[in-house]
Amino acid sequence: MSDVTGTLRDEHASLAPRIEQLRAVADSVGEAPPLTLRRRVDKAYDFLRHDFFPHALAEEQVLYPAVGKILGTPLATTTMSCDHAEISRLVRQLDSSRGGITDSDFNTEKANDLRRVLYSLYGLIKTHLAKEEEVYFPLLDTGLSEEQAHELFHKMAQIVDDLGGTTK
Repeated sequence: MSDVTGTLRDEHASLAPRIEQLRAVADSVGEAPPLTLRRRVDKAYDFLRHDFFPHALAEEQVLYPAVGKILGTPLATTTMSCDHAEISRLVRQLDSSRGGITDSDFNTEKANDLRRVLYSLYGLIKTHLAKEEEVYFPLLDTGLSEEQAHELFHKMAQIVDDLGGTTK
């Protein structure tokens, strides 16, 4: 089996520490001073909006159709698209919550909601990437030539670049 997905595996590896930060930020809710927590949540939000979302959009537009073609049905990746939709919903909740972190009415209930959103994002994104690595990447490794893989990665990188994100 060839390893044409090495580029994607490297990209996932570069995302891993920042995904771990989601858990660390969730752990700090209720422990860190409000201004520190706000900076951490803002940094997590920026990562999700400016790096993870472009990555997810590139998957939707390029990677998932390639997997669907190999499997013979575009429906093969529907559950992964559902993951992206749920991640998007959670990021909107995170955005709504982050503004109130330094407000005087940031109470236990709001802290618990923020913690829940961050832990949910962490778990869902970790599981989502693991599914890609364990199911989709082996399919692509066996189903794509080096040239096809290079074209796929180039298209994905172009989408990420067009959105101002980073691929590493």
